[in-house]
Amino acid sequence: MKSGFIGIVGRPNVGKSTLLNAILGEKIAITTDKPQTTRNNIRGIYTRVDERAEKTSSDDVINAFFGKSDQPAEPTEGVQMVFIDTPGIHKPHSKLGTFMTESAIGTFREVDVILFLVDEKLGTAGGDRYILDKLQTVSTPKILIINKTDTMDPEEFRESYEEYEELGVFEDIIGISALKGKGVQDLLDKLESMMPEGPMYFPEGMVTDHPERFIVSEIIREKLLMYLKDEIPHGVAVEIESFKTDKDKNGNDLARIGAVIYCERKSHKAIIIGKEGKKIKGVGKAAREEIQWLLGMKVMLELWVKVKENWRDSDFALSNFGYKESN
Repeated sequence: MKSGFIGIVGRPNVGKSTLLNAILGEKIAITTDKPQTTRNNIRGIYTRVDERAEKTSSDDVINAFFGKSDQPAEPTEGVQMVFIDTPGIHKPHSKLGTFMTESAIGTFREVDVILFLVDEKLGTAGGDRYILDKLQTVSTPKILIINKTDTMDPEEFRESYEEYEELGVFEDIIGISALKGKGVQDLLDKLESMMPEGPMYFPEGMVTDHPERFIVSEIIREKLLMYLKDEIPHGVAVEIESFKTDKDKNGNDLARIGAVIYCERKSHKAIIIGKEGKKIKGVGKAAREEIQWLLGMKVMLELWVKVKENWRDSDFALSNFGYKESN
């Protein structure tokens, strides 16, 4: 078995979360056209297990399940790669921004391979130079990913490729379109060849180690980002206050979820709610539909909006919202 950890880093809005979702074939990281959408490190688990050469009997399977087998476990062949989608690295303007950038840079020495995503030439993006300087301080193997190749002509791609190749920093340079899935399999093949021998860290069918409450809060925040004006999203946080599952009157599974949306100003609260509550209803409807697909059951979702001024610069608030550890 080969296994390892892979960090996905880059400027805000270069397609890191889109790439993670494309690798897994499932949506576990929210994506919008607004920068700094990702605030936490999101872990996605890609597993490919080879079929065993010899089939075991049903008795063997049952005994192994209950831990009653006297036979040693047969080694598993295949690969498990744990991808860490990090917040976009940027010049922070708040404690939240500092947390996000430090979370991303902190992965550099904790993974087996670093994927550095870019979507334009090095000379046009000062943020890429800043990240590149940071990457050159670690010995972790690095692959450059030139994303959004579907929007480039061949000459643009060639110039970008040669510019980065001359630096001599990267093990390989791969062009992809994360949105369209182009080049993703080539990337997986390359990464698998770089993985060391190791254990299977997570069960075969597991695609993320984040709890359902976290994913649900991220879905709600994604819908807010999609519905709100540009000046509002960075000041919004979502906290799940209640999450219970039971049965409806017909005996079907039902999830009852209550969430609080925090914003920094009273004027922002009015914008989030909208005229006659239309905006918050639209957010709730869109979020509920996706959460139902995620959980595979009917969902009753209640949303409240509260003001918590300057929470992005409050250590206490950041800790409560899961953006930093409490002291």
